[in-house]
Amino acid sequence: MSELSEKKGRGTELISLYIPPKKALHEVIAALRDEYGTASNIKSDSTRNHVMDALVKTMQRLKLYKATPENGLVIFCGALPTNGPGSETIFLYEVFPPKPVQTYLYRCDDHFHLDILKDMLKEEKTIGLLSIDATEAAVGIIAGSRFEVVDEITSGVSGKHRAGGQSARRFERLREMELTEYYHRVARHVNKALLEEKTVQGLIVGGPGGTKDTFLKGEFLDYRLRRIVLAVFDTSYAGREGLRELVDKAADVLQDVRLIEEKKLVNRFLREVNTSNGLAAYSVKDVLDALQKGSAETVLVSEDLEWLHMKAVCSKCGFTREVNVPRVNYIQEKQRLLSTPCDNCGSLEYEVSEMDFIEYLEDQANISSANVEVISSRSEEGAMLKSFGGVAALLRYKV
Repeated sequence: MSELSEKKGRGTELISLYIPPKKALHEVIAALRDEYGTASNIKSDSTRNHVMDALVKTMQRLKLYKATPENGLVIFCGALPTNGPGSETIFLYEVFPPKPVQTYLYRCDDHFHLDILKDMLKEEKTIGLLSIDATEAAVGIIAGSRFEVVDEITSGVSGKHRAGGQSARRFERLREMELTEYYHRVARHVNKALLEEKTVQGLIVGGPGGTKDTFLKGEFLDYRLRRIVLAVFDTSYAGREGLRELVDKAADVLQDVRLIEEKKLVNRFLREVNTSNGLAAYSVKDVLDALQKGSAETVLVSEDLEWLHMKAVCSKCGFTREVNVPRVNYIQEKQRLLSTPCDNCGSLEYEVSEMDFIEYLEDQANISSANVEVISSRSEEGAMLKSFGGVAALLRYKV
């Protein structure tokens, strides 16, 4: 990573390409072919040749893959000097990311764009969750903005009312045996999920009644988990629903975990939306309008928002036309831009460029000192944000 960060090109000759796992490689190659056509219009001979050579090398490398790798793929390619100016050679660096790439990105610049990859390499604190009562238990994890239920267990323990014909003492003895066997079974599941399959830095336990306390005092859990119990909470439910309740109850304990930050942001947005004269906006048009007027404080955007910002600049007079479109409409929109006469001089000669819409939002936010928060689409709050179009803003004031 440090080696790549030191690489510098002459002009905008270095390609950074991030491919999400769900992105078909033939679509990426088709987009690079379009970039190749656009690069042929670059005025500088050396820059034009270097960019076109880098695009060819990148497309050739992608053709070696039958499918996109599990976590996606990151490629850095471009002309780098080997012995001073004029000694440039095309180098290609291929990276298999440690986590899934969330957004498709193609950039051509004088340096490689490494921020997304650096964020993936940051260590995320993983917290284990256990919700238990005498009838069921569930194990979950929170890692960054990801909440996942990893296991569920039912007890099979008899109810407190004994069957006819059994003495009270014998019934209670049998029930205690069943509970002990259940606790051992829960402990095996928890140890496997949070020690063998995952590595957690803390454990939070919850559930209704005293079952959770009996379970913890009985030392059924592996000692490595017992010593990192962060908190124990009373909840109304156990199992899967209990885990969700536990996440809310443990907000203070989990305040440095990304998921809690996202829940607070989206819930604040929902409150503002449901308030008359609330300080909130949503839809691409309204959020951009708020950014341009300086009224946006924080922009919320879904991590899998598949949009592009496109800009067409007239080659003759410099007139600029900009649009924001869903990525699936990219080809049609580019053809429309290229076939529409310039409003200023009537020319049909354009240079068309595009960038990922989330990155464009960040550029616009920097101008007005607003923040951009990318919200995970895997949480309930992320799903709610998607129902508002995947883009929203918390406002400083109403325009």
